[in-house]
Amino acid sequence: MSLDNGKWFNAEYDTFIVESEANNYLLHVSGYSGNAGQDAFFWCNRAKFTTYDRENDGWTKGNCASRTGGGFWYIGCYAVGVNAAHSTECFRWVGLPGPHSQELQAARMWMKCK
Repeated sequence: MSLDNGKWFNAEYDTFIVESEANNYLLHVSGYSGNAGQDAFFWCNRAKFTTYDRENDGWTKGNCASRTGGGFWYIGCYAVGVNAAHSTECFRWVGLPGPHSQELQAARMWMKCK
């Protein structure tokens, strides 16, 4: 993740499991390490994946994927949105160090199978 000052932060997880479509891609995440401040994925643990046409976010005011411009394991749209459109205020990682502690400039996410 990168802030507007060009500094990159990372977050790694010992466990990152995504269940099947039948379970709405339920996420299990734990074992955070890295320099990204707090574990923002903590808020996504045990969340179901939300898309424009499949709302599973529990947000009573609408669909987080429609609001943010991208599908993700949302809980109320706000704590982490590394798949949100950059033009929204939801492209964020809550708890990053520094003066602009939430809004991101760039994000990369990849998984390594064990």
